[in-house]
Amino acid sequence: MASSSSSSSSLPQTWRYRVFTSFHGPDVRKTLLSHVRKQFSCNGNSMFDDQWIERSQTIAPALTQAISESRISIVVLSKNYASSSWCLDELVEILKCKESMGQIVMTVFYGVDPSHVRNQTRDFGIAFDEACEGKTEEKMRIWRQALTNVGNIAGEHFLNWDNESMMIEKIARDVSNKLNTRISRDFEDMVGIETHLKKMQSLLHLDDDDEDEAMIVGICGPAAIGKTTIARALHSRFSSSFQLTCFMENIRGSCNSGLDEYGLKMHLQENLLSKILNQCGKHSAIQERLCDLKVLIVLDDVDDLKKLEALADETRWFGPGSRIIVTTEDQEILEQHGISNTYHVDFPTREEARQIFSRFAFRQSYPPYNFGRLVERVTKLCSNLPLGLRVMGSSLRGKKENEWEVILNRLENSLCQDIERVLKVGYDNLHENDQSLFLHIACFFNLEQDDYVMAMLSEGNLGLKTLAYKSLIEISTQGKVVMHKLLQQMGSQVVQRQEPWKRQILIDAHEICDVLETDSGSRSVTGISYDTSTIQDDVYIRAGAFKRMRNLRFLSIYKTRFDRKDRVHVPEDMDFPSRLRLLHWVAYPRKCLPHTFCPEYLVELNMPENELEKLWEGPQPLTNLKKMNLNGSKHLKEFPDLSNATNLEDLYLFMANCLNLQHGPTHCNLPSLKIFKLIGSRNLRKIPDLSTNITTLLVMETMLEEVPDSFRHWSRLRRLYIYSCVPTLEKIPEFIKYLHGLKVLQLRNLRKLASLPELPGSLTRLTVASSVLLETVSFSFDSKIEILCFPNCFKLGREASRVITTIALHACLPGSKIPVEFDHRAIGNSLIIRSDFKRFRICVVISLKEKMEKDFPELLCRIGINDCYAEKLIPEGVQRIETEHMLISSFDLLDKDGWLQQVNEISFEFSATSQNLEIIECGVQILVD
Repeated sequence: MASSSSSSSSLPQTWRYRVFTSFHGPDVRKTLLSHVRKQFSCNGNSMFDDQWIERSQTIAPALTQAISESRISIVVLSKNYASSSWCLDELVEILKCKESMGQIVMTVFYGVDPSHVRNQTRDFGIAFDEACEGKTEEKMRIWRQALTNVGNIAGEHFLNWDNESMMIEKIARDVSNKLNTRISRDFEDMVGIETHLKKMQSLLHLDDDDEDEAMIVGICGPAAIGKTTIARALHSRFSSSFQLTCFMENIRGSCNSGLDEYGLKMHLQENLLSKILNQCGKHSAIQERLCDLKVLIVLDDVDDLKKLEALADETRWFGPGSRIIVTTEDQEILEQHGISNTYHVDFPTREEARQIFSRFAFRQSYPPYNFGRLVERVTKLCSNLPLGLRVMGSSLRGKKENEWEVILNRLENSLCQDIERVLKVGYDNLHENDQSLFLHIACFFNLEQDDYVMAMLSEGNLGLKTLAYKSLIEISTQGKVVMHKLLQQMGSQVVQRQEPWKRQILIDAHEICDVLETDSGSRSVTGISYDTSTIQDDVYIRAGAFKRMRNLRFLSIYKTRFDRKDRVHVPEDMDFPSRLRLLHWVAYPRKCLPHTFCPEYLVELNMPENELEKLWEGPQPLTNLKKMNLNGSKHLKEFPDLSNATNLEDLYLFMANCLNLQHGPTHCNLPSLKIFKLIGSRNLRKIPDLSTNITTLLVMETMLEEVPDSFRHWSRLRRLYIYSCVPTLEKIPEFIKYLHGLKVLQLRNLRKLASLPELPGSLTRLTVASSVLLETVSFSFDSKIEILCFPNCFKLGREASRVITTIALHACLPGSKIPVEFDHRAIGNSLIIRSDFKRFRICVVISLKEKMEKDFPELLCRIGINDCYAEKLIPEGVQRIETEHMLISSFDLLDKDGWLQQVNEISFEFSATSQNLEIIECGVQILVD
């Protein structure tokens, strides 16, 4: 007779069952197996018997399969065990799996001595003889060998125990402990899972010896990021440490509709108690049944505070040491319940995303050589969302490169149904005002600052909090509103599927053409997002096209594919909406905005590549204006008067070839101005007078000759970019060292720059590109700069190069030999070292076979240790280099299964996403500190 404990559906098919038990006789089942059954039913598993299988001379195929698909087999050897040919055949199959698959075999000698089993003597031998009647010599030989082998496996001996129940308890505990170790391996191939589990283990205080009071902990994050997977791994790994455990999945969709609050509470509580106690029927309250028991309960996908209160209203409902884990997309539910211990699941890193995708697409942790570019395209399309990476990987597995191109082109315009179904659940549960906010962010305001979004949308403050709580957006530490790319794509599809008369936002280009040419817009329209590169014919906007759309606030006309043809024609007397907040128009075709245009409510004016000669006459009411972009205004004759733009924060002026422009920008000394970008103003010889509040300054393609003395007072400056100054800046002023807030300094194509002065200690990134006369750089060996890039600085001195290669965590500079500090070196693209350290710096010498103007290749490092591999992306990549260069990068190895506690053979193999890049030499430096 046999039984098998079935695992959850998340287990791989090769391990369908957790435990297979081989026994004979009802007494054995009544005692030992009933206790084992209880142990596994706590984890939501069930046991089945072979009693329904018709007996024959050979064991049924279903049992043979069950044995091979089990993790552990328990053989209960009683006096009558050997009398059953069925049991003996089971035993043979079990030992085959032990030999071929490493299956764990546990033995229990129940009223029989192990030596009697080994030698088939006494009562056990008599029973065996009964089974052998009429069998062939070969069959008996196989059985005898199996009994000898199983008799040699150390196990529990009933005669050594005074208390049978204690022996049974120990057996059940041993089984559970062995399962605990094995079950966790279901998750070990999941990229990044160990990092999540370590953080959760710390949050749950599972290493504490004291049996403290119960604790409720939350796992929060957007849909499809892996919250349930983390919770399953936790449940699998630590369930043996608790008396009872239960995984309640999909609580969002588990309740019957039409229940009142009391009915909902009773339904959920009965469901939980039935699972955890493995008993059907009515139950008393949770606190009465579980208050003295140490339990581990996972409440998965909780979407309602009432449901959480019904299942875990107070920690005193559960015994000391209990842990309740709640997964949800809605952080507000956790806060309302008073759960302060919350783990926020982050998106995987770029490298982890490549690994996740590669495991589903190629069944290995890295892509084949010729698939690197396509894999990068997929990870960008999925924006590192684990579900997207898994679904895309599975759908592309086994397909050829040309098939990948077709599928990816389709998916870039239409979200996969499997992904959309998961992502849309959170949107569907929003209030209609929050749905509207979600769609406006998806179509207009993704990646914008939160204060900017609130200035655009009157309901922005409370609505942003709601969307952030429900993990539909994230507010970054810099205050940026971030919506995941796939959520954004889902939002666009929601807009397109709405009934035309309900639409607040128009995004279909052909529909917009019809509206603008026939003056058929409605009052419900609040936004237009119009991609003119998707239309073939010219569009002639009617003068009154926007009049009926009196609620239009956001107008965005742009091109996703650049061409020089202007297909949109604007009449001179066209009226813009009176309360417009966003005006984004690429290649605006007229010389001036209409005289009726009123910018009073305007928050952003974004009109690149326009035909404007001027914007408007004289001062205008611009107090709401925060951002202004006139990039590519090549016909501009005068700058707009910005004296009233008292809240302007971001000013971007690109005046390339503005030969008619007589003066540089004025009225720029605005206290609110933080970002100033000026490109292509040929008359500019010095930087305009700017406020000391400036944080980012970019000056490019100007006649800049010097940096003004007022520069020393810009104490809030964080990023400074100076590119391609025509008479060329010859030096950077000495007082730059006093800008103690400066983090990033980039200098490009300053061909007369010969040296750099002492730089501020706050600097973390320095790039000096194509400064062909640069020889000396002033920074010391204790500099805190992490990234140092000097592409095409061919005169860089030996001492400067030595400091760079010594201190930089990441660097790029001319060079044809691996520096001496990289004491492991090899010709070509690979090498092997032996080490027990985890921190390394790597260096490669590279050369481009042909000059590249765009699409620079990326450099990858594949690291192998103990037959496991990881792929690292060298972050600075390959820049526009002209000769041989060195690239330096550094990284840590993760300690897996104690690798770093012993000396290992570690292989490094370097490759690029383009065959145009040649790797000449490579080297590795072990970092002791």
